[in-house]
Amino acid sequence: MPVRLQVMQRNRRSMVDIEVIAPNLKRKYSGVTSTVAALLPIQERELRIATVGPRLPLDWPQVGAMDVLWNIRSPIKGRPFRIWHARRNGEMLAGVVLKWMSGKKLKLVFTSAAQREHTRWTRSLIQRMDAVIAVSPEAASYLKVPCTVISHGVDTSKFHPSSDRVQEWKAGGMPGRYGIGIFGRVRAQKGTDRFVDAMCALLPKYPDFTAVIVGSIKPEEIAFVADLKARAAAAGVASRIVFLGELPMEEVRAWLRRVIVNVSPQRWEGFGLLPLEAGASATTTVATRVGAAPRLIVNGETGYLVDMDDMESLQARLDELMASPDATIAMGIAAHRHVLAGFSIERESAAIGAVYDGLWQQSLSLPPQPPCHTPLSASAY
Repeated sequence: MPVRLQVMQRNRRSMVDIEVIAPNLKRKYSGVTSTVAALLPIQERELRIATVGPRLPLDWPQVGAMDVLWNIRSPIKGRPFRIWHARRNGEMLAGVVLKWMSGKKLKLVFTSAAQREHTRWTRSLIQRMDAVIAVSPEAASYLKVPCTVISHGVDTSKFHPSSDRVQEWKAGGMPGRYGIGIFGRVRAQKGTDRFVDAMCALLPKYPDFTAVIVGSIKPEEIAFVADLKARAAAAGVASRIVFLGELPMEEVRAWLRRVIVNVSPQRWEGFGLLPLEAGASATTTVATRVGAAPRLIVNGETGYLVDMDDMESLQARLDELMASPDATIAMGIAAHRHVLAGFSIERESAAIGAVYDGLWQQSLSLPPQPPCHTPLSASAY
């Protein structure tokens, strides 16, 4: 039997054994996909959990769509009902339909990361959820229903420091001694243009640095990228601002270890995992004050925060870090300690598990679960 089929069969679960379904119904890779991928192996240690959706990675525990439909009313060993944990509108809608089909054998959980007013359609779906999670107090402020605040975490077994940063950088095949990078889809929302403008100004001062841009380039961004390359050429640094494109996650993690500075100059963001992923990799981050960045970075200790449109401060902070690589590396080590202390994926998984337990206990007319998840609530920030 081909290896691919062996892996698929090994990770395929039977719906009758599953107590939690965490759907991933979007074909394109996104931040939500990254969240599901990080949590599933941790949650599977304590729960009978699987995902469902198109084009899933083979190593994810998963159930087939038809299996879900045929067995949504089936009894669940040791549980009064299953839980469907949605993270997108389409997944909430699918959950509402499945709940109707299940005959009260399904409860719905939704996690919200958005820091904006929800549309009427989204609000109507959220109101149908049995429990709601917000990834930050800011996201919670836009919800019109009770919710639990649980910060995202990062898998520190996958995102970790390099044992030899010098050799790691050399393995990337780039010139110079140090790297500075931006990660995520190449577009204005992520601030790629801001990063390029800062590099055009700073790279001539620091010949030991090379800038890397890691992320997909969609057809609609081709003109945007052409303009960025023209700016780099005009500044004489075209060969030192390298577009690496979309890479496998293993390579993305390697580049986070290789660079000594991660730049996250987003114009807006729902949550933004990169400060955590960079910190877990012992890499210093300079970020705009959007999304959850102000709650993930200790300004001046584990990285720097700048106002969303203050590009002078962004360039000044990058100038400071590039001028003192040893101090920058030391700040990255402090970021690593900070992530280990408060933002592990295990803490996130435990807090989500407490939400599930609360739903199951309510159905048995037992007292609600004590607030064991408060270390990841708003007070923890």
